[in-house]
Amino acid sequence: MFNKTKSPVPPAEPRANAGAAIPPLPDLPAPGVAPRPAAPAPTSQRGLSTLSADLQFDGTITGSGDLQIDGSIKGDVRVGRLIVGETGAIEGNVSGDYVEIRGRVVGAISGKQVKLIATAYVDGDITAEQMSIDIGAYFQGRVLQGRREAPAPTAASRPAAPEPAPQIIDMKPPA
Repeated sequence: MFNKTKSPVPPAEPRANAGAAIPPLPDLPAPGVAPRPAAPAPTSQRGLSTLSADLQFDGTITGSGDLQIDGSIKGDVRVGRLIVGETGAIEGNVSGDYVEIRGRVVGAISGKQVKLIATAYVDGDITAEQMSIDIGAYFQGRVLQGRREAPAPTAASRPAAPEPAPQIIDMKPPA
């Protein structure tokens, strides 16, 4: 009764003036194409140093390498690339080229690229060229977008301020 014997219809030919094909959305793979993995965060040639969850550190950490903090630090941290894990906590100022916060930071954060992941808790001001905050992250403070501070202008480059006019005060006793 319902018997279809026709062959399937071939796909339509693209129009000559239609231009290039529309690419798929970035988060959806093209049909028949294997999806590409997401680009990882920037890493250096050296290994990633880790402060594990059962360690506590009091003092300042400085360097140009990569550091992941899963433990707790009381002091300032200044490194090239910093990841504060979900169990990580810092009480102090943080500075780095790339700063990713998944845990807790109480203090100012400064970096070229700063990311607050959904599990982040940050109480302090952030200065960053690029900034992202995931839904669910807690942030209390101010955000200043821009490059790191330039040196203050010298006295020679600043215009001289006008001197205030002197005030005349009558010191005579009342008559």
